[in-house]
Amino acid sequence: MIAIIQRVSQASVTIEDEIKGQIDLGFMVLLGITHTDTQEDIEWLSKKIVGLRVFGDEEGRMNLDLKSVDGNILLISQFTLHASTKKGNRPSFIEAARPEIAIPLYEKMITQIEFDLGKPIETGTFGADMKVSLLNDGPVTIIIDSKNRV
Repeated sequence: MIAIIQRVSQASVTIEDEIKGQIDLGFMVLLGITHTDTQEDIEWLSKKIVGLRVFGDEEGRMNLDLKSVDGNILLISQFTLHASTKKGNRPSFIEAARPEIAIPLYEKMITQIEFDLGKPIETGTFGADMKVSLLNDGPVTIIIDSKNRV
């Protein structure tokens, strides 16, 4: 799994002119799922995301996690994170998991993050044409790949 985490002041996702999910302070997370991802990837990545200490403490240092600032998460599935651009100019998405694999893993990730964070999160809709809006705070953007733990 690949996650792009952006610290935001606000973020929202709109589907067919209707807001599906929105948050204020927290993380907007784009999640790419590949066909080799497992429950272990979900648990590891969820803990990493929830535990990221990138919010300012009283001295202005990035030292606080989501729970410390009562932050929220907007989780968006994005198969294009597994694009390969090695050949030509048209990306290949062969490494992105097919919906029959990706949807259950995406749903398990939602459940795992909610468990680790201790509250519900906001989401998009898997496979939908989504319009994502965010105000990146910092900017702070971090990429985490569950297959690259060392």
